[in-house]
Amino acid sequence: MGITPDAILPAAIDESVRKGELPRLHAMRLAAEKARKVESEWNGAPAFILAADTVVALGRRILPKAADDREVRDCLKLLSGRRHQVITAVALVTPEGKLRTRVALTRVSLLRLSDAQIAAYIDSREGVGKAGGYAIQGRAEMLVKEISGCYSNVVGLPLALTVALLEGCGHGR
Repeated sequence: MGITPDAILPAAIDESVRKGELPRLHAMRLAAEKARKVESEWNGAPAFILAADTVVALGRRILPKAADDREVRDCLKLLSGRRHQVITAVALVTPEGKLRTRVALTRVSLLRLSDAQIAAYIDSREGVGKAGGYAIQGRAEMLVKEISGCYSNVVGLPLALTVALLEGCGHGR
């Protein structure tokens, strides 16, 4: 994007799904909470604070960020041969303290996966820590049948949307 951040700070928040929370609202809430958390801890001059959260959803169901091989397997078995949504919410706190959010939605269809394909992907260790148990920018790209929407959204940050949000709020690259 041609932007070098002044700092990259973690935003330790509770990322649990609230009862009845839909995928889009969940992603928006987490991105906004992350941005506000960093804002509250930022000790520098007024700044643009950017945060994002990506959710993989099968209908209304939010899949986890796979913590281990079992969760990667469970996610891939659920997604096998099906179309799902990847939703990324981007939140920006402006130097004036205003919060702006945008959401990107990409539809991804995976091939019908064999147990051997799932086992090989698990062995790669790429899916651990990833929403929905896969990382499209790695070996999982071979498992994708079709994608409709922004590729960089599935990777984790919709670049064109993020640049437009920053520029729309006065950030010059």
